[in-house]
Amino acid sequence: MTTKQIEVSILGQPYRLACSPETEAALLEAVARVDAEMSKIRSNSNVRGLDRIAVMAALSLASELLKLQASVRHGEAFPAEEIRRTMHQMNEQLGTVIQQYSIQ
Repeated sequence: MTTKQIEVSILGQPYRLACSPETEAALLEAVARVDAEMSKIRSNSNVRGLDRIAVMAALSLASELLKLQASVRHGEAFPAEEIRRTMHQMNEQLGTVIQQYSIQ
């Protein structure tokens, strides 16, 4: 797998990150999310210092992740791959039923 270096900026600070071409889009999306969360914390609180802002952003994002995981466990949200797999199975079943009735 080939890796490449990309330059990003989080809260005005430049960072050089390594990633594969396949994961670059997801990494850039993650960078944008972290940057947005850190900017929100800096604007809406008295927290100062990049390290403290980063910790607060990490806690906020971890909290969101834990809430999402809990909702998935309780059946309130479904992972996209599970939805795709279920739809594929349903389409196959519908195709079989349609074939049975169109032959008769």
